[in-house]
Amino acid sequence: MKTDLHTPMMRQYLGIKAQHTDKLVFYRMGDFYELFFEDAERAARLLDITLTQRGTSAGQPIKMAGVPYHAADQYLARLVKLGESVAICEQIGDPATSKGPVERKVVRIITPGTLTDAALLEAHRESILLALTLYRGTIGLAWLNLAAGDLRVLETLPENLANELERLRPAELLLPESFPKQFRPANNAITCRQLPDWQFDFDRAVSQLTRHFGTRDLNAFGCEQLHPAMQAAGALLQYIHLTQHTADGEDGGSAPSHVRTLQVEKSENYLRMDAATRRNLELTTTLSGENAPTLLSALDTCATSMGSRLLHHWLHHPLRDITILKKRLATVSALFNSADSPYYPVIQEKFKQLTDIERITSRIALKTARPRDLSGLRDSLCILPAVTEYLAAGKVDAIARFAEALTAETALTELLIQSLQPVPAVVIREGGVIATGYDAELDELRALDENCGQFLLALEARERERTGIATLKVEYNRVHGFYIEVTHANSEKIPPDYRRKQTLKNVERYITSELQDYEHKALTAREQALAREKFLYDMLLTQLEVYIPSLQRIAKNIAELDVLCAFAERACLSGYREPDFTPYPIINIEAGRHPVVENQVLQYIANDSLLGAVTRTGRKMLIITGPNMGGKSTYMRQTALIVLLAHCGSFVPAKYAQIGPIDQIFTRIGASDDLAGGRSTFMVEMTEAANILRNATEQSLVLVDEIGRGTSTFDGLALAFAIARHLLTRNGSYTLFATHYFELTHLIEEFQQAANFHFTAVEHKQRIVFLHQIQEGPASQSYGLHVAALAGVPASVIRSARKILTKLEQEASNRNPQKSLFDDIEKNNNPPPPHPLLTYCRQLNPDHLSPKEALEQLYLIKSILERKE
Repeated sequence: MKTDLHTPMMRQYLGIKAQHTDKLVFYRMGDFYELFFEDAERAARLLDITLTQRGTSAGQPIKMAGVPYHAADQYLARLVKLGESVAICEQIGDPATSKGPVERKVVRIITPGTLTDAALLEAHRESILLALTLYRGTIGLAWLNLAAGDLRVLETLPENLANELERLRPAELLLPESFPKQFRPANNAITCRQLPDWQFDFDRAVSQLTRHFGTRDLNAFGCEQLHPAMQAAGALLQYIHLTQHTADGEDGGSAPSHVRTLQVEKSENYLRMDAATRRNLELTTTLSGENAPTLLSALDTCATSMGSRLLHHWLHHPLRDITILKKRLATVSALFNSADSPYYPVIQEKFKQLTDIERITSRIALKTARPRDLSGLRDSLCILPAVTEYLAAGKVDAIARFAEALTAETALTELLIQSLQPVPAVVIREGGVIATGYDAELDELRALDENCGQFLLALEARERERTGIATLKVEYNRVHGFYIEVTHANSEKIPPDYRRKQTLKNVERYITSELQDYEHKALTAREQALAREKFLYDMLLTQLEVYIPSLQRIAKNIAELDVLCAFAERACLSGYREPDFTPYPIINIEAGRHPVVENQVLQYIANDSLLGAVTRTGRKMLIITGPNMGGKSTYMRQTALIVLLAHCGSFVPAKYAQIGPIDQIFTRIGASDDLAGGRSTFMVEMTEAANILRNATEQSLVLVDEIGRGTSTFDGLALAFAIARHLLTRNGSYTLFATHYFELTHLIEEFQQAANFHFTAVEHKQRIVFLHQIQEGPASQSYGLHVAALAGVPASVIRSARKILTKLEQEASNRNPQKSLFDDIEKNNNPPPPHPLLTYCRQLNPDHLSPKEALEQLYLIKSILERKE
């Protein structure tokens, strides 16, 4: 087929493409979605499909590529994962009546942050659309999980934006064109979309939001003073209008009906963690980017995808509200501490039969729910009464409270039962979705389509009897339709209501009014039945809208109970214990374990952690020494994870855990660079350290592992000492400070709040056995050569290193060092000239690493170390 830009079809395509220049246009042509020009070349490259050509433009071939419409979802899923957006252009006109090209229209726009289709979404992950704006030095954030209808806003300072992006991990980001480049995320995995600044106008945003929620103002949501957050929320809502085609008028109309409220988040409600902490603790992804082994993978035995998504959310949003946490813990306890058998296995078994009610509800609101979505919803609602009866029968308040929350309206269940086939077709266009008996007109059309042969036989028998013509036939062919056939020999018996239709050699063909009416109905019955079924299905989706709040309530409570059942299972099978929250400043963990690592080893050694007021000196820092691979990092992480799990409402992997008020968790662990951001390993290390020193409080838990190892020995030791001292004197945080600088163990001589601990190891015949047991006091050596040998360093290198080490140790012992390396810090009043490294640190963090006394102290430490050398 020849075509060029002047054909009506290509003019139609180019007109549609002009409205969606930043998207791939899937242009429906028969059984395929076709792409043209640059779209075709891009799709062929991304999807590895064949690139062909169709006609010419300016003497050049028009590139074309296509995918089958019935298999489009798999291609769309791949494109979305690559950050692409797609405009789906369907045929909405009737090919039989169209004089020119069939009328087409973009019916859906698919972007990474606006997914609701089951085939395009990860079942256990949320897909977040986030909008940002900057107003008078404040960042406004608004984000929406469209598949759940959850819209939230927050305001924060620009320096906290990276932490919020790590917490939310949006699939798509909306920014005004004027948004400063220095604040834009460097993560290329996030699809960023720039919108005109006018879409972030405050008055326009307020008008958009109030019209959607049907309110006079936004006071009911507690966000009337959040200027930048409202700007972001308005732009986000308008974007949803455009992509979901729910706009009504110039400024857009109602957003999807399942977005029913606006929640204002406050950072003080959560146990805060910065981006580095979330990565280092490997909550939901490993440091290498894998999904396991992580804290989520260790805990996620949820029976539903709704529960898995909520667990993911809770791990990134641990609460500080002790009342809510105690309520969760009481439910976990009730689920597995039962006089008879525990409750959670029965509930989990029932929940495994449920479909994803939360996401189906969103598709109902968006009118994109498929027949199998609704049948799955129907079957789930039919299961819930048995669940609620079981929950109520135990008469345990902590569990019974879910019985009423999971109860659906009888009318909803009956509507789905009456309207849907037991096993409906996959898509409505195939028919076979609406149940027999639901609509009389549809039943009649189906009967015409399905019982045509039976009707013809009955009519033939009746006409033979009426006319007395034994050879009379009632037949049908595709050319002439329905007819009554009579031989010429019986022409005198023809009734007067027979009208001649066709004369053949030996027979005459007739038609009657009855047969003509039936012919008209029968020949169009199939099309009419499909059209009627589509109409009834659309009406059903409209009828279901009134039940959206009820379905959202049910989905929310299923997810919560599912997560609590997963917590109960871990507690029961892994020996977790209920944490004890106390108002006193303390972290007291007996026989704590790492919830992930203990599942990866044959025998895990449990260890205690004790910080805070319970000790005689009010201990706030543990200086932890010992060999590499001895367990220092695992021990520190397990302490943080136990605290975090307690603030999620879970039992914890410990014999006992008493936890006082905690506001934040910080970590400075590991060595990594940021080449894309132009930062070296040491620069990253110092930036993270500066963030801790700037923001940690007396209620913060701080993990510091091997600080100062990215530079020379004296520079690193000076920084490590100054940072540890700052944490003790200024921040006062609960601190686990692991180091190979044995000089830091002298801090206990200056600060009673510090204590030395070490991980033990046994050396035998130049081999080492790690005991992974923490004990009080400093380590005697680092066993670095032993670890190098275990790593496979050649024996000759190890022998050479051992000789060098012996020589260095002998030289050091002959220098007669003072009692403490740091005894004369306070006596030295003449700081040396600024060292380049220290000047660099001062420029990097002027607020905390460069106060005058801290900088002078750093100079003094360095000069003392150099004099000792």
